[in-house]
Amino acid sequence: MNIGEESKVKLDIKTLVGIVVGIVSLAGIWFTLTASISQLQLDVVRMQDAVHLNEEFRIKWPRGEMGALPDDAKQDLKIHYLQKDMDYIKTVVKELEISQAKE
Repeated sequence: MNIGEESKVKLDIKTLVGIVVGIVSLAGIWFTLTASISQLQLDVVRMQDAVHLNEEFRIKWPRGEMGALPDDAKQDLKIHYLQKDMDYIKTVVKELEISQAKE
């Protein structure tokens, strides 16, 4: 069998249509898989960024480097005033103890 420029191939229309449909199907599957892989890679990059931001938040928030909630500021102010009151009460109790000891 000689194959050259003038060689002829006999194919049924069904076979030709089947070959074309098969090639188009394979191309569609290829592009679908490529798009899915690209989307998954983008999702991974986004998740890594979210993890990095969460890690930064987890470290800096307790230290107060990222600010504080207004309720936290109110609570801190109340604690500060309570500490002042306790210091005053302690001095009064000490004075009473001293005056009781003198009597």
